[in-house]
Amino acid sequence: MDMFWKKQKIFCIGRNKTGTTSLAKALKLLGYRVGKQAKAERLLDDWARRDFRRVVQYCRGADAFQDVPFSLDYTYQVLDHAYPGSKFILSIRDDPSQWYDSLIRSQTRLVCKGRIPSADDLKQLPYCDTGWLWRQHQMVYGVDEHTLYDPEIYKQHYQDHNRRILEYFRHRPEDLLVLNLSVPDAMRKLCEFLGHRVPDLAMPHENRSV
Repeated sequence: MDMFWKKQKIFCIGRNKTGTTSLAKALKLLGYRVGKQAKAERLLDDWARRDFRRVVQYCRGADAFQDVPFSLDYTYQVLDHAYPGSKFILSIRDDPSQWYDSLIRSQTRLVCKGRIPSADDLKQLPYCDTGWLWRQHQMVYGVDEHTLYDPEIYKQHYQDHNRRILEYFRHRPEDLLVLNLSVPDAMRKLCEFLGHRVPDLAMPHENRSV
């Protein structure tokens, strides 16, 4: 087995609800140590201050990483320099509306009130720590109580995030894989990008909200 890929960091930088949980499962099946999402999410406030020291330190403990703060702008640029030779995976949905609808369904289920959550719901939700999800919406999407889940704001954010990543890596196609996990050959594309033999396995589909 080629040991280089075992030392290589893999950063999944697609927005949440683009199949990042499935991607983490696939990487585990390929033998990578995936960082614990619950621990990484506690670095959200560091990200908001653009203080990446603890993020860089955290990445020493595993091979692959996904979701917050890795799915947020600025993080991938810092980690690209902190860990030269790393690979980056931009997971995407078919279109912004599909991504937005998945986000709404997921967070509606999370709050368990049978409706789209309100700002007060998110402020009281004990996910990660109480109010964490509300702070995330404020910090990442720039919304307030009146603009929470505004479809235009969220869909534009999704498009802008993907566009900035494509621009950053536009002269380095060997370092970025754009992957829609719903396509039949998603696992093959992932393995080829990582220089890994293709196993007789389909791409896992975890945590579905479609």
